[in-house]
Amino acid sequence: MTARILFSLLLLGGCEEDAELAGSPRSTGAAGTSGHGGGGMGAPAVYTNPVVPGDFADPSVIRVGRDHWATATSSEWGAPFPLLRSTDLVNWERVGTVFPELPSWAAGSLWAPEISEDGGRFYVFYTARRRGGPLCVAAASAAAPDGPYADHGPLTCMEAGSIDGFSIRDERGVRHLVWKEDGNSVGKPTPLWAQELSEDGTALLGAPVVLFQNDAPWEADLVEGPYLLRHQGRFYAFYSGAGCCGRACSYALGVARATSLLGPWEKHPANPILAGNEVWKCPGHGSVVDDGGGRLFLLYHAYSVEDSVYVGRQGLLDEVIFGADGWPFLRGGGPSAGAEAPIAPQAPWPAEIADELDGEALDPHWQWPVAARPEATLDPGDGGWLALRATPGAPGSHLGAVLGRPTLRGDHEVITEVSAPPEVQAGLAAYGDGDNAVGISVGGGRAAVFRLANGALQVVAEASAPDRAQLRMTVAGGRLFRFAIRAGGAAAWAPVGGVVDTDAGPDLPPWDRGVRAALFARGASGASARFASFRMAQPAPRR
Repeated sequence: MTARILFSLLLLGGCEEDAELAGSPRSTGAAGTSGHGGGGMGAPAVYTNPVVPGDFADPSVIRVGRDHWATATSSEWGAPFPLLRSTDLVNWERVGTVFPELPSWAAGSLWAPEISEDGGRFYVFYTARRRGGPLCVAAASAAAPDGPYADHGPLTCMEAGSIDGFSIRDERGVRHLVWKEDGNSVGKPTPLWAQELSEDGTALLGAPVVLFQNDAPWEADLVEGPYLLRHQGRFYAFYSGAGCCGRACSYALGVARATSLLGPWEKHPANPILAGNEVWKCPGHGSVVDDGGGRLFLLYHAYSVEDSVYVGRQGLLDEVIFGADGWPFLRGGGPSAGAEAPIAPQAPWPAEIADELDGEALDPHWQWPVAARPEATLDPGDGGWLALRATPGAPGSHLGAVLGRPTLRGDHEVITEVSAPPEVQAGLAAYGDGDNAVGISVGGGRAAVFRLANGALQVVAEASAPDRAQLRMTVAGGRLFRFAIRAGGAAAWAPVGGVVDTDAGPDLPPWDRGVRAALFARGASGASARFASFRMAQPAPRR
């Protein structure tokens, strides 16, 4: 796979709202580029947040030797749970996923994977919804952090739902699982439970014990996302409270401590220790990792105030320090714009993410609706093509076969080239889920701009078009869309319709996800659309 990351001096000049966008975030994971060396002339190396831009909610991270490994929520996207690797905590490379396919017992809601090591074996405790049942905490294990992971199925499936599993050994060395009972989903409190876990991590033993639950005003309807750390003879639980997601989110992060894992637990009187500011909104649900040199860092998620919910909850990093009173705090109060890098400098933002679709396998950044993996094959001939086999549109999957990539800024531009047979509608879309999208398609001699909202499909504009053409989607603020087409060697882009504003309803993006830039093919089974390239340009953040 050729996934080129092109750099440009255009980053120095910014861009006008109506100009073609020429920049994109620096630490995309698409490049897998790591910085090396210090800041030069004795100056410390620095990084800026986010360290993992794009939709990277509920992140979990561990250190294994000189490497750091991270994973995060994938929600309704496949393949389940991305795996990222870094040598310095600020430059991340996406190298795979925990599972290549949805586990057979699960129906979606792939949330809050927690990666850990115990006895030389690696574990991911994750949340998923049981088919026909509630949310469950399940376990998977592997001999190495990059897998392959064997799924061991659910450990606990409480009637109200069990989520956010975390494994830790108590003061006697006995292994336990800690998780949240999802009581807020049924109007009840949300206890954090602990129960003995078998040595192989595949079964619960004995009876569960409540550690603590939501009872402080800032926590509102819930506490969740526990990360437990043993430090200088005490257990510390970093946890989140209030509303995690969407435009009305109110998330923040607190901490509690105890001398025994099973309590009693004392909450920090200064909670929350991490709350939103003018740059980052609703921070929380993270995990703590050391840099290999004695410093501790929290990798957590937050929404960009500038880009709102459209990009999703992004991965931020801030240093954790323990004060003289034994309570931890975030250096600078967090969420920070940036700070001294733990190990090495951060790579610059690439000007463009470009995939020529000419390799042997799809780049690992491509995703698909987890219950409907499309049939996609790469043909390196004629410069490289992706063949996407069409499927009929249906409720919950109105666009048919879909492949998407996370967006990294609210302002961005995407270009692809598509060839569609007459019986297929294929093209480019901003995709929330199978019932909510906005995009442009070609097929049957027409180009159509459409809005899909809560399952209702509306054609906004149409124009004559050949079945092979370049398509462009330009996005401002995550919600204002313009579409254009170029074909037959033409130098100029021809607009199709005017601005489409999706802010009229809360359907794009869904509550717990960011928008994807997606390729799609809808039509008779057996026919395929072909895509020749994919380019996404996004400006660097405004400072």
